[in-house]
Amino acid sequence: MLKDATMPIFSPDRHAYAPSYVKLTKQPIAGGTYRPLANDEDSNACAPSALSGHHGSKLYTQKSAIHATSDNTSIFISGAGTLPCLPEMVSSGSVSKAEIDNNEQIASSELQPHQPAEQPLNQVVSVCKRAAHTTAKTLSTAGHTAVKATKVTGHAIHTAATAVKNAWHTFINFKAVQLIIKFFRKAYGPWKKRMRFSYAFYAIVFTLLTSAEVIFLQWGMYSEPTYDKGDEVDQTTKILNSVAGQVTKFVSQMWLEQKYQFLLSLFALAIIYLVFIFVTNRFWIATLLFGILFTIYGTADNIKMGLRNEPIIPADLSFVTGGDSGKLLSFIPEESQSFVNSVITVLAWFICCCIVFFIIDGRRSFIYCSWKRPFASIKNFTGTLTRIVAAIASIALLCSYSWNLSIPGSWAYSFAGSLGYTPSLFDTKIDAQTNGPVTTFLSLAKTKVIEKPKDYNRDTMTQIAEKYSQQAISINNNRQNDLTDSTVVMILSETFSDPTRIPGISFSTDPIPNIHAIKDTTTSGLMLSSGYGGGTANMEYQALTGLSLSIFDDSLIIPFQQLVPNQKNPYAFNQIWNNRYGADGSDAVHPYYQSMYLRNVDYKKFGFSHLRTLDSTPSIKHKDTIDYSPYVSDEEAYKNIIDLIEKQKHPQFLQLSTMQNHMPYTNWYIDNEFVGADTSTGLSADEYQNLETYTKGLNLTDQATASFLDELNQIDKPITVIFYGDHLPSIYSTADQDTENHVALHETDYFIWSNSASASSGTKLDASNTAFTSPNYFMSLAANHMNAKVSPYLALLTQLLEQIPAASRIATETGGISSGDTTYLDMSGNQISKKSLSKDAKQLLRDYELVQYDMTAGKGYLNNTDFTKVQ
Repeated sequence: MLKDATMPIFSPDRHAYAPSYVKLTKQPIAGGTYRPLANDEDSNACAPSALSGHHGSKLYTQKSAIHATSDNTSIFISGAGTLPCLPEMVSSGSVSKAEIDNNEQIASSELQPHQPAEQPLNQVVSVCKRAAHTTAKTLSTAGHTAVKATKVTGHAIHTAATAVKNAWHTFINFKAVQLIIKFFRKAYGPWKKRMRFSYAFYAIVFTLLTSAEVIFLQWGMYSEPTYDKGDEVDQTTKILNSVAGQVTKFVSQMWLEQKYQFLLSLFALAIIYLVFIFVTNRFWIATLLFGILFTIYGTADNIKMGLRNEPIIPADLSFVTGGDSGKLLSFIPEESQSFVNSVITVLAWFICCCIVFFIIDGRRSFIYCSWKRPFASIKNFTGTLTRIVAAIASIALLCSYSWNLSIPGSWAYSFAGSLGYTPSLFDTKIDAQTNGPVTTFLSLAKTKVIEKPKDYNRDTMTQIAEKYSQQAISINNNRQNDLTDSTVVMILSETFSDPTRIPGISFSTDPIPNIHAIKDTTTSGLMLSSGYGGGTANMEYQALTGLSLSIFDDSLIIPFQQLVPNQKNPYAFNQIWNNRYGADGSDAVHPYYQSMYLRNVDYKKFGFSHLRTLDSTPSIKHKDTIDYSPYVSDEEAYKNIIDLIEKQKHPQFLQLSTMQNHMPYTNWYIDNEFVGADTSTGLSADEYQNLETYTKGLNLTDQATASFLDELNQIDKPITVIFYGDHLPSIYSTADQDTENHVALHETDYFIWSNSASASSGTKLDASNTAFTSPNYFMSLAANHMNAKVSPYLALLTQLLEQIPAASRIATETGGISSGDTTYLDMSGNQISKKSLSKDAKQLLRDYELVQYDMTAGKGYLNNTDFTKVQ
């Protein structure tokens, strides 16, 4: 109970520093008055909230003077007045006795003005003590919680383990289980001492499997010959020309002709086999991996040879690494499906045999080693060191062999040459049939872009830039238009070529009447393609860049995969429009998948704003197919081009590579009138089916192209179209056997056409300048057709076209041209040799080679000139 009050009460609202206190004896409160300590006239100083809101409910007196002066405090001096609110609050219970006592002590402490001030250090220590106490309490609580959770978890685990243990003991106590356990205990001893296969047995397996894979791979390089009904061929010739006969010859020529290509292939596979063995150190695991890998490789090789007339090369691996392996499977023709199923069956048995041998063979490590204790004994140290050295040596040998195989004068080249190696990389089919597909593959592992010309230097390239700059000025004096004033659409039509030009092929109905009519009224002719059955990306590359595949090194097979991805700033003609209109000066459409031939990488490097495909962002809008065909129709592909033309206000360069007529040809179309119109003779049943499906596709392309050009005529913008087929399909197996047909099997159709809004509408250049050409000349031909000004680079191509109308790297033995030489055609389509070229033609060709080297593998001296700039 509160009776008297003889001491003042200090009521602070806040302090800059917290004072220290000692507890004193309570004094009675008799009365008193408030004396302000600061300029605070708060009339509610005696309210309960004002009393209880200060530093606690206990009364303390000041131990030492307070240095900080409160900005809102007051003091009650006993006897000087009354505090009527306190008895009422105490009696009513609104303020506890402890709170009153606390306020009395605070008030008392404030009446000690002359006490020394407490140092801030004591206050900091006090705060730290409280913080440490709080932290310790928190950690203690957390610790107790963690311990409790651990105990609960441990108890649960112990309970579960006990249950499992009891169940296990119950299970093994069954008599049947006990009998099984006893049996295996007795059998473990003999099993542990089971026989280890000898290294001699390993050597036999090694030799047999390697030889079998070489023969299997070589078997896939050949195809069965076909004969006309009237041909008189003796049985011996048929046997020798069969696949079995050609494979037998490949092996037996070691004794008959002293050609050891079989041993060369055996050596290459043996190195790879040893790498698997020494790296895994498990003979049967290595055997399993080696067998599976090369059986799959041989199967894929066989299918690709049938479809594309070429084996698998290192550049093809980008399809797998790029995630396109599933798309490649869609190219497998129906006639190859039974072969694939047989291979899968053989592989299943092979895998089972390897697993059985692995289980029963007591030898685990091919070379004894101990990774855990390599220095425990001489045996451990020697074995571990031997395994490391063997693995490194085998890998180094494989890398060195494949790296040097295509370099004349190297140890690998000399070694292979001593066994009969004669590289023919200009045609991978010939090379694989002659030297084996593995040797061909390894020969292409290192790509040489182009041979460096002897006189290549900065001065030479500066002179060439100046020379053709003057030529461009001379040409442009007679031309009035600019290329970039028109939209140019370059269309690569998949496998488009008139089939009736092939000997033995005929139809009662013209498959492509519209395009024949178009070719009669505009600039047109035949294009010499380097591919047969494949090579789309190569034609695409040459048409876009003006560079010729015939100048590159033989080991450079596909520039889209082997060259362009490694270039910093590759040149392409679309950049002419980009230089004038910016990044959206060019666009591209390919109605398939963007990563095929690494187009997504290449088109970005060329500077196209987009490559619009089925899986791009943005993707193509129009992508319907026809009947059972898996590919986007040409009609739909053209719609995507129309959209781009109508969307863009300024002229642009547009590239389209179609897919409708891509192989395989498996009777896709429901209503195929060319089945009855086929009057071809001397073909096999497969040839007839493929030809009729393919020809129906050509007819659909013919109709779609005519409609497309009609739509372009309705657009009030100058537009020029460059249309060409990239190569023939590999369906003419009968004609392909006659070497006289090799050039005909590499000729496709092309035309250059301008719509009615163009100044060049209705233009048809003289056939003496257009009858035959190569894809690298298309842009210079288009500039001539459009009467448009050219760059120094286009001036070089324009003059080169006049001297050498067509040039391509194809394999042929007709007309005295040996296999592998570049095939040159005059404007009449006749083959000409390089030696027979005029002096001016040879100089132009030399300048062209220097330019191509500088733009692809050289130092890019021309980049610092206006060589590619239209003047």
